[in-house]
Amino acid sequence: MEKQIVLVVGGAGFIGSHMLKMLAQSGYHTVCLDNLSTGYRNAVHYGELVIGDLADINCLEQLFTKYNFSGVIHFASYIRVEESVSNPAKYYQNNLHNTLNLLNTMVHHNVSSFIFSSTAAIYGDPKYSPIDEIHPKLPINPYGRSKWMVEQILEDYDHAYGLKSVRLRYFNAAGADPNGKLSERHIPETHLIPLVLQAASGQRPNIKVFGQDYDTPDGTCIRDYIHVDDLCMAHLLALKKIWSTQQSHAYNLGNGTGFSVLDVIDEARKVTGRKFPVIMAKRRPGDPSILVADSSLAKRELNWQPKYFTLKDMMTHAWNVLGRIEN
Repeated sequence: MEKQIVLVVGGAGFIGSHMLKMLAQSGYHTVCLDNLSTGYRNAVHYGELVIGDLADINCLEQLFTKYNFSGVIHFASYIRVEESVSNPAKYYQNNLHNTLNLLNTMVHHNVSSFIFSSTAAIYGDPKYSPIDEIHPKLPINPYGRSKWMVEQILEDYDHAYGLKSVRLRYFNAAGADPNGKLSERHIPETHLIPLVLQAASGQRPNIKVFGQDYDTPDGTCIRDYIHVDDLCMAHLLALKKIWSTQQSHAYNLGNGTGFSVLDVIDEARKVTGRKFPVIMAKRRPGDPSILVADSSLAKRELNWQPKYFTLKDMMTHAWNVLGRIEN
């Protein structure tokens, strides 16, 4: 029996590269499509790498003609909220228009299983916490709106063309490959855990804490962090669910436990054994006090259970690979 072939779009990035590893180790043949604008060629350790862009319809047609894909997992989005506000055209072009190119190619080639990397940003300012899937969808920036637009398009494509999707709305991806082969690499880096570890390693002079007067136990923002391997497992389980049920779904992915900014800093000091300067700064506009996921639906319907759910796990795995992989 031939291996099923899974296309991973954006597979040279942080989560995508970990996804390629998990798929390969689970017995699937993988093809990675990436334009390497934010990803890295040396992050693709498994399967085939095709350098191309979702904006190139001819590239997509050739790819889907060559391979008989059983499913598509889509990670190739821009993710910087601040940039989406200053340059919304970039986000609507890539996150929305280019995704439409991919979906239309899938429909044309009768590939009907799609896993979409969505985001908690579709919910906007939380009305309650933890946030479940029925929470109002009121994104407050172009990044969140671009993701929510795609989710609505996916519902329409299901009804019209039978394209089945699972939309995975995750909170804060963190950690790294437990075996030390893959890591998080963003330029510029905007995620808290790698920023704190860079301060611990001396790669940056300090870490800034934006706001100490939030309605939380220590006054700093609380966020829900989820290990990248646990995210990938959810994607794999979601793909299998589409194949078995031929139904579309949407799930939140998080630990259901929030950690404050000071919690992250304290854990970094423990894991690294290093001290580093912490600068207290004013609040940033638009930062909610608490963002925590209710992931009970994913646990129940996907039989998904986070494996690396402690801050220590995520911090240790990220620290173990920091600085090992050259750009």
